[in-house]
Amino acid sequence: MTEAATLMDRMYRHQRHIYDASRKFYLLGRDGMIAGLAPPDQGTILEIGCGTGRNLIKAARMFPHTRCYGLDVSEEMLVSARQSIRRAGFSSRIEVAQADATAFDPLHLFGVARFDRVFISYALSMIPPWRDVLASACSVLTENGSLHVVDFGDQAGLPSWFGAALRQWLSWFSVTPRLTLEDDMRALARTRGLGCQFSRPLRSYAFQAVLQQNTAFNRSPNSL
Repeated sequence: MTEAATLMDRMYRHQRHIYDASRKFYLLGRDGMIAGLAPPDQGTILEIGCGTGRNLIKAARMFPHTRCYGLDVSEEMLVSARQSIRRAGFSSRIEVAQADATAFDPLHLFGVARFDRVFISYALSMIPPWRDVLASACSVLTENGSLHVVDFGDQAGLPSWFGAALRQWLSWFSVTPRLTLEDDMRALARTRGLGCQFSRPLRSYAFQAVLQQNTAFNRSPNSL
């Protein structure tokens, strides 16, 4: 087991039982991002950092003609994910596996090499080598695939006391907002010949972005 996996298992061994109930109040924009995936019929969806499986179940319900996959470094979180997926009746359409988000082989994990949609929801802020995660995500997109990201923003449009208090509180959970996310995603897009859309909803409470293989975007990221 890697050091990251050990750390996350230790953190979520007990938290996983209340994770979904507590996070719904401040992980804003997840459902809007999922709705904006708009995968093709019979398409494939991958979530990097799938945690308890909450988002995958939401995607499976929203897009009934797709297959969904998820990976997470924490086996403790995946215990909850598999239980939730089974209770929701999606065991035949959702598959999850333990893996490092910075370097994974989806063909080995799932028997699928590339995905029509890849999404990352509030996970980059918990992974120190987060730029490697973005690069890995781009490498498993289909020809017309897209990468969707939502995470904490810089709170630039909110009162300064709010941003300071939020960042202090997040630091207790080893969460660090990626303040250069827009610049890094646009640089990655240029390097890989992708199109990039970036938005800062709720006065920059969150950052939301889409990178797409087909540079002719026909939609914008869903607003929160």
